[in-house]
Amino acid sequence: MSKSKRRVKSKLLKHHILLSSRELARHLPAIRPYSRRALLKMLHRYGMVYVKPDNGSMGVGVIRVEVHKSYYSYHQGTHPVKCRSFRSLAAQLQRITRHKRYLIQKGIHVLRHHGRPYDFRVMIQRRPDRVWEPTGTAGRVAHPRKAVTNGSQGGTIYDPIELLRRPAGKRGARRLLRRMDRMALLTSAKMAKRYPFMNELGLDIAVDRKLKPWILEVNTRPDPCPFTLLPDPSMINRIVAYGKAYGRTYPLKCGKARSAR
Repeated sequence: MSKSKRRVKSKLLKHHILLSSRELARHLPAIRPYSRRALLKMLHRYGMVYVKPDNGSMGVGVIRVEVHKSYYSYHQGTHPVKCRSFRSLAAQLQRITRHKRYLIQKGIHVLRHHGRPYDFRVMIQRRPDRVWEPTGTAGRVAHPRKAVTNGSQGGTIYDPIELLRRPAGKRGARRLLRRMDRMALLTSAKMAKRYPFMNELGLDIAVDRKLKPWILEVNTRPDPCPFTLLPDPSMINRIVAYGKAYGRTYPLKCGKARSAR
């Protein structure tokens, strides 16, 4: 079967597929194709947005953009930049975005660990009997000087309970993780209806200050490397076993990701 039936690169296309679920739609940040006009409108509506490539992975090219009382700012890599006017901001972003199709996504004020934003990678796969099963959740804390949480960008991998225990309590943390699993199951049902030969998905889910989870992105060829850095090996063992059953092998090279252990 063609690999194109198992992998979808466009973030906007995946967003529109999930919007057809009323339950999932409540957990999807607004997203629009990039344009100067859309950027201005969304910035003044939400205060913060993320500008990201429509076809991209590992946090490469993602830019956090904010509006302040007397200036604008954007943060890509390790260097935040201030702009005195929207015109200056738009001109600088145009130099970055002109060679690719970019999107603008509503910014979520996510939970933080020692001042660093974090989110979660939720893995869901088909079991050998072809039933979808959530197989693991890992917490990802951003590099101290970066706006993205990806391990490939220097993020630190945590047990999700450890991160959620403080803001939600132990019981609340477990409820949130079960809720994320349900979101993953709903997502897999929607994606598999459109692409029935898919076998795995990786959801990037953030939790805001009111403890509401948001689906930031859905990956159709997820890298399970973060799970190798958790203290409990049961998740990565299950992920690798399920992947092997449908013919996928993983290099499990974690690059710049760090373990909280």
